[in-house]
Amino acid sequence: ANPLRSVSNDAGLVSDVIGSIEGPVVLVGHSYGGQIISNAARGHDNIKSLVYVAAFAPDSGESASDLAGKFPGGTLGDALATPVKLIDGGVDLYIDQTKFRDQFAHDVPAEITALMAVGQRPITEAALTEKSGEPAWRTLPSYFVYGDGDKNIPAEALGFMAKRAGSRRTVVVDGASHVVMVSHPQAVTDLIEEAAK
Repeated sequence: ANPLRSVSNDAGLVSDVIGSIEGPVVLVGHSYGGQIISNAARGHDNIKSLVYVAAFAPDSGESASDLAGKFPGGTLGDALATPVKLIDGGVDLYIDQTKFRDQFAHDVPAEITALMAVGQRPITEAALTEKSGEPAWRTLPSYFVYGDGDKNIPAEALGFMAKRAGSRRTVVVDGASHVVMVSHPQAVTDLIEEAAK
């Protein structure tokens, strides 16, 4: 599981896993996980491609927070619960459970989103504001899939990042939420399989 603590820490852990795998690897990242795969892939020669699923693809020196605020349409800030203070002075962020479905997964059945809301794992504010390193998408083939109904990362921002990364194929799912892999799993699976081939 992605610890969601910091870009450098989380990317380092993924990099360690990549290093333990023999044979070609396709890295797939959702949301903040896109920033993680962009950084974790550096230095590995077995990475075949990158797949961004409603995900951030920052350039060097950019943070997830920078990109989320670059274009209009995101409403995540207003949907957050009261931050949880951490002993190190930082804070953990959660989506308010009463706002979770509308914000994160409006196209997923309510009984599923209720479980998602109570089971969500926190991300540190520091992880969302940490600047990214040199992105792997500069040298590796990348693929993007997202919904144009995403309220966490505006569709305009996702399109901008896909174009900038030179996406080999970009799939935009009409009306899909931030969890396009839950509401439209076949579209996401098909793109991952294409990236693997």
